[in-house]
Amino acid sequence: MPAEIGLGALDTILGLRIRRAHGAVQRHFADHFAALGLTQKQVSVLWLAGDHSDLAQTDLAAALDMDRATTMTIVHALEKRGLLARAPSPGDRRRIAFRLTAQGHAALAAARSAIAEHEAWLTARFTADERATLEELLARIHG
Repeated sequence: MPAEIGLGALDTILGLRIRRAHGAVQRHFADHFAALGLTQKQVSVLWLAGDHSDLAQTDLAAALDMDRATTMTIVHALEKRGLLARAPSPGDRRRIAFRLTAQGHAALAAARSAIAEHEAWLTARFTADERATLEELLARIHG
């Protein structure tokens, strides 16, 4: 087995540290959601569709900072599993809206429970003050 190498000055690059932290969070999420067979983006679409009836593709894409093609790929996958359905919007029949099916509501309930466990794992690493600071600092990057 090769000797473990240190990162040296590479470990001072903020972008790499953010990527590594993101990777750790993503691995924990994937492990936690493996039994549900859902990705982070799929969970986000289910969550928004559950909270806001009759969302359109453009609404989902804008809310999640995704392009329309990616959004439709996720929607198709959720439709294929019977978790999401599309129909004309009651307010504008030209607009296609997405709604959770009964199976989608059940999947969302399971996902919300898993997210609570995942968030508990993540937030346990910080005090309340540290978490508030971290949220503020992250918002500077993405927001």
